[in-house]
Amino acid sequence: MREMIKMVVVLTLLSAFSGGLLAAVRVGTKDQIENQELKFVKGPVIMEIFKGASNDPVQDRFKIVDGDIERIFFVGIFDGKANRVILEASGAGFADTLGVMIGIDVDNDKIISAGVTTHKETPGLGAKAKTDSSWITQFSGMSVTKEIKITNDGGKINAISGATITSRAVCLTATDAGKIYSRLKPQIQEKLKDFTK
Repeated sequence: MREMIKMVVVLTLLSAFSGGLLAAVRVGTKDQIENQELKFVKGPVIMEIFKGASNDPVQDRFKIVDGDIERIFFVGIFDGKANRVILEASGAGFADTLGVMIGIDVDNDKIISAGVTTHKETPGLGAKAKTDSSWITQFSGMSVTKEIKITNDGGKINAISGATITSRAVCLTATDAGKIYSRLKPQIQEKLKDFTK
């Protein structure tokens, strides 16, 4: 019986040590992982949406706490005015979660552009949401205060052929991003004052 208790105590100590070590590694690498994700996953989409900005929108960003979630907004400065932001939203795609960046002009609440950052959609079909720039440009000029839908559902976005579920998912995610933006707009406008030159 004593041996059994000894084994349980040793196993508990080893498990606690291993768990603590893993937690420390996670905390220690969190910033590095975030920077790599910004540079290689989100950064190219941000730079494409804010092409022609006079600042570095990947570096110029701020966070707003939205309930239990901390949301990151990337700032675009054009003609000396910080009046454009990008926010990321996610939604359920055909295979897994889609990450979508939505660029918004704060002056008129319209989408500047959009881009898919992460997905696991079917290559050649749903994956076109990320790779087909002519498809994603359909979102430009749309109001973020209104629901965005594909034409099959009564909206204005033409679905990707053979990838209706993915197309719907991007539209729903863009609509969710619009709701987040509308809810946080006063805070966004306040934060943008820090970037106006």
